[in-house]
Amino acid sequence: MKGSDRPLSEAYDVALLDLDGVVYVGRRPVPAAAESLAKARAAGQRLAFVTNNASRTPSAVAALLTEVGVPADPADVVTSAQAAARLLAERLPAGAEVLVVGGTGLRHALYQHGLRPVSTAAGRPAAVAQGYDPGLTYAALSEGAQAVAMGALFVGSNGDLTIPGGDGPPRPGNGSLLRVISAATGVEPIVTGKPERPLHQESILRTGAQRPLVVGDRLDTDIEGAHNGGADSLLVFTGVTDPLHALTAPPNRRPSYLAPDLTGLLVPHPRVVREDGAHACRGWTARRAGGTFALTGSGDPYDGLRALASAAWETDTPPPPEAFTEALETLSL
Repeated sequence: MKGSDRPLSEAYDVALLDLDGVVYVGRRPVPAAAESLAKARAAGQRLAFVTNNASRTPSAVAALLTEVGVPADPADVVTSAQAAARLLAERLPAGAEVLVVGGTGLRHALYQHGLRPVSTAAGRPAAVAQGYDPGLTYAALSEGAQAVAMGALFVGSNGDLTIPGGDGPPRPGNGSLLRVISAATGVEPIVTGKPERPLHQESILRTGAQRPLVVGDRLDTDIEGAHNGGADSLLVFTGVTDPLHALTAPPNRRPSYLAPDLTGLLVPHPRVVREDGAHACRGWTARRAGGTFALTGSGDPYDGLRALASAAWETDTPPPPEAFTEALETLSL
């Protein structure tokens, strides 16, 4: 755990924000998100909206952000499709044919980088680019598999196995769809989206960030991606991750900061003081007690969670979930 004497909106020049589960859920705004981002901007922090979703164009994403109360321009949006297109443009000659197994966002990104999207394997395209598309068909997957089998470079926009299901269970994501072509051909794709480095590098290149802060709700994409890119991160609990999953995260998925939501950008973050086996954060103290963790104190429950996380993360081996049962009951999070 890190601490910051200044609000994170002042300590970091650019916030690289995940979208679904952080700014909105589906098409519903996350409470306090719009107000917090407006205040962060007013404090001088620049915002970039970084998404693994390759199906939408930056214009469509910016329109949705504006709809939920966060004014944005297409230039503020960084997508995994753009990272995939840049990677392909760096490896292929200008005008090279790329078979698209995906939607409009991916085609648009390829055009922007001087590549020619195609839909069939008949012309032996130089590469296959696959991105999430809810209307993806067997025919498109079959064309992609044929092209990869004939030697085309295989690039996937992201490897998320699932996507949020709204009010229901998760639905298959692009990572699950990538397995179709991979299983059929035996070829593993180059993945450009979070947590891999290409999307983070695209974000830094586009924003010119000197001290970026990755903000997200997922440990396996946002937070691990921050680790892979050498950046600090803020985990918010408005999406898929709950406190227990944060406490039991492996080292490469442990965030720098914790906050209930995007209001965490607007405040300093207290440091955890370690002394004689105790981890104290303001009014809370956490200790390892045999196979469990004891938490005592009162005050802001997120200060208690910070103390508990500091104690839990002392070793590289994540503690078992049952080690936190009583402590989390104390916090009532």
